[in-house]
Formats: sequence, structure tokens, C-alpha cells
Amino acid sequence: MSESSPPQTVICLKWGERYGPEFINKLYSMVARNTRRPLRFVCITDDSTGLAPEIEIKPMPEFDLPEIFRFKGFRRMFLFKESLHDLTGPVLHLDVDLLVTGSVDDFFDYKPEAKYIVSENWTQPGAGIGNMSVFRYHIGSQTKIWDRFSADPLAMLEKYVNSQTFCSRTLGKFEMYPLEWCIGFKQSLIPPWPLRFFQTPYAPPATAKIVAFTGKPDMDEAAAGIWPDHRRWKKLYKYIRPATWIADVWK
Repeated sequence: MSESSPPQTVICLKWGERYGPEFINKLYSMVARNTRRPLRFVCITDDSTGLAPEIEIKPMPEFDLPEIFRFKGFRRMFLFKESLHDLTGPVLHLDVDLLVTGSVDDFFDYKPEAKYIVSENWTQPGAGIGNMSVFRYHIGSQTKIWDRFSADPLAMLEKYVNSQTFCSRTLGKFEMYPLEWCIGFKQSLIPPWPLRFFQTPYAPPATAKIVAFTGKPDMDEAAAGIWPDHRRWKKLYKYIRPATWIADVWK
């Protein structure tokens, strides 16, 4: 792809107060360092304070769902409406709680004909469930997701454990990225108990392009050796030493 080619579009979502602007700014920086192509980086958010000027900002749709959805992943189902601002064609969605450790271009080049392709859920390999930390889709191509969700949001919340299971089961058949491309920090890089008391979290393997930090700890916490949990008995195994290598990536 030449410099005169249309840019590859990467999008992320930010709402609420859990993730500050540094998460978005560093995500943009990681993506920019890991592409050789023109980049359009879009953040859809309800608060653009502190975001870097290189980031294109689009407003988060007005929240009109039942209150229980305010901080749930189901809130992002608006992505599957027929239109999304002025975005068109294929876009790559990335969660903000992840590290980019490999080529972003590969996520566009792999099975380019696919209208929806997602990272396989690393905790359920072979179960046909995508982990929506990373997915590419064509704007307006998967409206069945929005149509089913918007018809009865509470029924979908009751029927499915989370939004990624809902999307996977609604689509039924879809493409997935290679399992080794996207890994979970807790599942793949924290030493098993009790070795985690003596060994630092492993650096990601060369095959990994994304390291996702689902739940806790977040990247800043893992870098400092903090695994937050208010339940005292959980401290028996929720322990990590500082993952100092994170600072070399998350910047």
C-alpha cells in the first residue's frame, strides 16, 4: 500500500472514568508504531479531554439503554448499526486495555474478504466464541447484531453471559484470527502459582501481536506489580511481581 492509498481505520471506544486519556494516547502510539501504512485512528468517546491531537474524535451515541448497560460491553452494539458517523469500509476495533506488540497491518491483510473477523477467545478455544478485544468488520455489514439486540436488550443480557458471546451466537458463522496472534496477559504471561511469587510475568512471545488485559490488572497495575482485589483471601493467588517490560511497549 502506497502513501497515497486510503488510510487504514482503527477505532476504539472510551466511556466512563475507568480509563483515562493516557490509555487512548498510548494505544494510538502503539498502533502508529506497528503500521507501515497511512493511519486513521478514531476514538468514539463521551469525554475527549486530554486526547492527543493526532486522534480523531467522534461523539459516543447518547446513552438510551436501561441503566444496567451503562458499563457493560453490550453498550458497544451501536457499532453494528447501518452507519457509524462518516466511517466506511473495513475498520479494526481495538479495546483500550491491551498492548500492541506486532503488526497492525496483518489484521487488515488476513482474510481481507471477511466482513467480520475476530480474535478467538483464548479461554475457550474451539468453542466458536470470539474475543471482541480485537475485531475487524465492514461498517453496516452486520446489522443483524444491532437489530437483535435493540429489539429486546434485557432479554439478550439475560440469555447471554456477555456481549462477545451474544455477537458470536447471533452471527453463528464468522472468521477468526490465528489464536497465537492475540493472547491474554493473565492466561499466558503470569507464572503459575506459586512461581508467580518469585518470577516476573513473562514477556509476550514473538507470535503475539496483541496482549489483552481483560478484567484486572490493567497495564499500569501489572507494570507496578499490583493485582487489585478487595477480597483478602484472593491475595493468596492474585499476586504478581512488576512486569517491567510493559513500560517498553505501553508508551
